Amino acid sequence: MAESKEKLFSDFPPVSTQEWMDKVTADLKGADYEKKLVWKTNEGFKVKPFYRREDLEGLNTTEGLPGEFPYIRGNKKDDNTWLIRQDIAVDDVKAANAKALDILNKGVDSLGFSVKKADLSAEFVRELLKDICCECIELNFSTCQRHTLLLAQLLADYFKEQGYEPEKIRCSLNFDPISKMLQKGKDVSGVIAVGKDIADTLKDYPHFRCIAVNAAMLNNSGAYIYQELGYALAWGNEYMRQLTEAGVPAGLAASKVKFHFGISSNYFMEIAKFRAARMLWANIVAQYKPESQDACMMSVHAETSTFNLTLFDSYVNLLRTQTEAMSAAIAGVDSITVAPFDKVYETPNEFSERLARNQQLLLKEEAHFNRIVDAAAGSYYIENLTVSIAKEAWKLFLQVEDEGGMLASVKAGKVQEAINASNKARHEAVSKRREILLGTNQYPNFNEQAGGKAPLEASCSCGGKEHAHACEKPFAALRTDRAASEFEALRLETERSGKRPKAFMLTVGNLAMRQARAQFSCNFLACAGYEVIDNLGFKSVEEGVEAAVQAHADIVVLCSSDDEYAEYAVPAFKVLDGRAMFIVAGAPACMEELKAAGIENFIHVRCNVLETLREYNKRLLKQNYETKL
Repeated sequence: MAESKEKLFSDFPPVSTQEWMDKVTADLKGADYEKKLVWKTNEGFKVKPFYRREDLEGLNTTEGLPGEFPYIRGNKKDDNTWLIRQDIAVDDVKAANAKALDILNKGVDSLGFSVKKADLSAEFVRELLKDICCECIELNFSTCQRHTLLLAQLLADYFKEQGYEPEKIRCSLNFDPISKMLQKGKDVSGVIAVGKDIADTLKDYPHFRCIAVNAAMLNNSGAYIYQELGYALAWGNEYMRQLTEAGVPAGLAASKVKFHFGISSNYFMEIAKFRAARMLWANIVAQYKPESQDACMMSVHAETSTFNLTLFDSYVNLLRTQTEAMSAAIAGVDSITVAPFDKVYETPNEFSERLARNQQLLLKEEAHFNRIVDAAAGSYYIENLTVSIAKEAWKLFLQVEDEGGMLASVKAGKVQEAINASNKARHEAVSKRREILLGTNQYPNFNEQAGGKAPLEASCSCGGKEHAHACEKPFAALRTDRAASEFEALRLETERSGKRPKAFMLTVGNLAMRQARAQFSCNFLACAGYEVIDNLGFKSVEEGVEAAVQAHADIVVLCSSDDEYAEYAVPAFKVLDGRAMFIVAGAPACMEELKAAGIENFIHVRCNVLETLREYNKRLLKQNYETKL
């Protein structure tokens, strides 16, 4: 076998990096290498089109082993098993208990309960956890921040009452006042002091995490990956500092912190993010000199992003969340929640929740992602991404620390300002198709109607609003509008107007160009919910205009080649004579001459798709309204 391998390798002579570059340069035919092939990421660094073994030289990320400090390769040594989590909003305790027992038999091994503060009592906890073996699964609870200590005491009493061994309990509480400040724009920082009492209450439970870092909300607000990670580290460090200054031992404090990260669709960079996160957090905790190095392990729960979920063509959400769950699983997180595909527009039902569970079960039971620890280790590309993301996140972490820490930055509105700016930039990228949302701003389903679907607004998980007296110093809150929200609003406006504009493709001239531009135009205009009518081609513009008029078109799009627009555009415009909106597909060299002839509308790859369609809607829907009058 060894001889066969040696012979195999000898059949393929080594290729140097310079030889690769020479080949790339030749294929580019004079085009700029940096502009064409080097990816300038939103994270502040560049990504090359290929990496080789020499790119690993000097990287310390390849030296460690799984389960060893600084845990870049994960906390697990033997396998890559993660917990499949599903959350339950507890409106009726008996129904919640029944649902929990049901889904535990369907592959779930981590339960999340959102509990109303008014319901908290010993009897409520007993009823909620009835017949659930708390030593066999992970339990997670969320309630009002001011009532989390009471919940901790109730749970500790219940576990003791049931005779559970503290070492076998895996549990978490979502105590995170900073997240409420980011979410609500209210100063509840005084509640942070309660964290010490919660940690003390649960000190005998080594696997009971009770201080949360909900960085997933940054992801869901459109944050870039380095921002989510950099702020998460500062966030966690703020809680570590406050707990240790309050007298909680460093090891105990670290063992009580749990991170909640979002997962974007940036597949390889998300794998790298989680690897970098463990490494950086381990080094931060080490500076507090905990009693055991195990305290430096980062506990990570990952949630698929809601920022990129869409109302239209919603089954595409299954593809998004599947790749997101894959990246988190490969990266070695501790637990994952997959958002049901219909979460955007309705309360998930049994069908969508089942699909969400099965997405993870497929990764475990068919793809066997749970068997290999840190499968990404040694990848030239991912190792370099890990280091690059770590560097940018660390810069942001140090910046926040220099400004007084996470709490001070939140109070000053700096975190919100940065994330909201990213949110705005990403919406701008979506509007110009620099960031693609399949089925929304590119390749929409031409025949889909929303019907009764409408975006849902998020609600408070604790079942109520913060107390009025908590609002000592209002400041900015995070924007949480999804990337697709503006396109969806536009399309819903079209659908609810009572008349669906009809766009007719007047295809003429060069066969390849007219077909390509008709396809582009159909996709462009269907993003606003317009009915699009494509055609094989017409012998003359007069024939095409006549067909468009007979089809009762509201829009006529001339689709041809740049060279032929000088011949076809003005005659077509004149024959149409204002009976429909006239659009030229492309940005021909003769555009200024066409504009001088009265042609106003051009659609091409450099257009702001959203703004262009908004303008068309104003004209078309107003025209429809005036016609009705």
